[in-house]
Amino acid sequence: MNKKKAFRSGLYQVICLILGLVVISPIIYCVLVSFMEPSEILTKDLHIMPNYIYLVNYIKAVTKTDIFRFMFNSFVVAFVSSVVRLITASCAAYSFAFFEYPGKKLLFYLTIGTMIIPADVLVVQNYFTVAGMNLINTYTGMMVTFFVSAMNVFVIRQYFMSYSKSLKEAALMDGCGNFLFFIKILLPTTTPALATVFISSFVGTWNTYLWPLIVTNVNEMRTAQVAITMLNTEASSDYGVVMAAATIILVPSILVFILFQRKIVGGLMSGSVKG
Repeated sequence: MNKKKAFRSGLYQVICLILGLVVISPIIYCVLVSFMEPSEILTKDLHIMPNYIYLVNYIKAVTKTDIFRFMFNSFVVAFVSSVVRLITASCAAYSFAFFEYPGKKLLFYLTIGTMIIPADVLVVQNYFTVAGMNLINTYTGMMVTFFVSAMNVFVIRQYFMSYSKSLKEAALMDGCGNFLFFIKILLPTTTPALATVFISSFVGTWNTYLWPLIVTNVNEMRTAQVAITMLNTEASSDYGVVMAAATIILVPSILVFILFQRKIVGGLMSGSVKG
């Protein structure tokens, strides 16, 4: 019986490994191409591994565009937007999970209902709103549409719902008010949900291309994804340079995921009182 379980476990791990390699294969190929010479990339034959480490693509990616300035802009937009989204989503979720007031269910359903509205439908109206507030070519103008997410509210609210109501009642009886209960008890034990929301928000905002492009018209305020477009236009068929820039831009997202993956594991392993 133990051998059968061990075989199933090993088979499951092998399947997961194969699926993981399939999913990550485009990224691996992108990194490999970034180290190839143009003649290796444009050959008719199948060429996967570079003949040697060719760093000229990275030098061109750095010198042809101000990519690090673009990455700084993307980091500011993604980080601040993710922090604000955590605050708004957790506060709204706290209200929906632990408070009782007239119209709460209706308000929650309306919040969730906004998820069915495609973001592209609101681009024009959002642009006029941001322009009317004189936020063109500003960080606030690029971030304001990412401050609230109904999906994040739903995720954190569902996590809060798993807590026993008696936990809040006991905290109130011990003199812990609503705000202190939220800050000192609820949030520290909600690390997995908060980390998941932060990762998804950061990666999604970091990879956003259309909205930052629309609300900025000066290179100093462009984001990292615009650098790829500029290189693809200027370098024409120099795909190695484009892949090198894409690899550089990919690094912060990977670092954020690795960092907060530890937080998720730590949060899952830590004990908490739930009903």
